[in-house]
Amino acid sequence: MQQRINLERIVRDAIEFKKFEVYYQPVFEISDNRLVGFEALARLAGPDGVFIPPATFIPLAEELRLIDKIGRWVLSEACRTAMSWLEVLTVAVNLSPAQFESGNVESIVSAALAESGLEPRRLELEITETVLLRNNEATMATLKKLKDLGVSIVMDDFGTGYSSLSYRWQFPFDKIKIDRSFMQNFEKSDHHVETVVKTIIALGREMNMRVTVEGVETLEQVDFLYDADADQVQGFYFSKPVPASEVAINVANELRRLAPDQGGTQHDPPKRPRSTISSVTAGAGANYAA
Repeated sequence: MQQRINLERIVRDAIEFKKFEVYYQPVFEISDNRLVGFEALARLAGPDGVFIPPATFIPLAEELRLIDKIGRWVLSEACRTAMSWLEVLTVAVNLSPAQFESGNVESIVSAALAESGLEPRRLELEITETVLLRNNEATMATLKKLKDLGVSIVMDDFGTGYSSLSYRWQFPFDKIKIDRSFMQNFEKSDHHVETVVKTIIALGREMNMRVTVEGVETLEQVDFLYDADADQVQGFYFSKPVPASEVAINVANELRRLAPDQGGTQHDPPKRPRSTISSVTAGAGANYAA
């Protein structure tokens, strides 16, 4: 109980004095080793300077009905930060079920876009199935309003819920993100994970949805996902989440990759064999890993 009281005090103090931080994890297009954007992730340091796991402080913030304030700040900060990036880069922000219960998600998103000047097409809003399970009809209406703003809607943690397939035809998600647990069990699943991941990617293709795979940590996983025709990847193999100050390194790398050659023409994205893509991508990620 004392630990909970201390954590509650830390969370309330962080909200009042804006002690939360936003870290960004890069997302790559696997076919041509192209940086396409970042996912914004909330971080909270304890009194000792060590980060408190999000799985610890976020549920508490939801229980205390404070997640709406945290989510609003993260969204605003992410949009503002993304304005300093290349215009082709997107930023993904997670929305919690509690934020939808407040009934003002659309106005919060609209305000964040207006205040930052970020184009709606560059913002991706990630939700989990829990959001849909709580109040399906009202949530669907809100999601449609968000789509009308021009932002992308992403189904996060795909494959971990109980009703994933039923929502594919109820709402036109722009992207699905395969939960990191699949890659965590990749080596010990006797190829069952490979079968499921390939099936999800095929489903995305048939329903015109992009597919991102989270939690990619090994060269073997990268090679498999390249062969499986996944669209995008993110994970520690490429880069851990980094503070906004280090994102500039990622952007600078991408600028150099796209720089005109001596003849004055822009380089086309290279079509490399999978092993070369893997090693080059890993090398790039290592440059800006935390």
